[in-house]
Amino acid sequence: MSNTLEVVHLLEDSLKSLLFNYNFLKEENEILLKRNTKLQQKLLEKEQLLQQQKDNFDTLKIAKTIEGSNQNTRETKLKINALIKEIDKCIIQLQQ
Repeated sequence: MSNTLEVVHLLEDSLKSLLFNYNFLKEENEILLKRNTKLQQKLLEKEQLLQQQKDNFDTLKIAKTIEGSNQNTRETKLKINALIKEIDKCIIQLQQ
């Protein structure tokens, strides 16, 4: 009988330990998920900022070319042509 009682106590201790570990890991998982979400949000903000900076840089290159600089003239002409095509598409859509 004593042997059975020891096994039951051992099982009970093991279950308590498992439950404690489960709760600890559950809380740790929640914390890590929140941290992951915050980091993903920061990454998205940085990517948006980078895209804005790239757009500003492209605009500056175009402005410098229009200003009279000989650098990047081909890129500027291509960009202007692309803008003209986009404007033409908008005009066609407005006429329909």
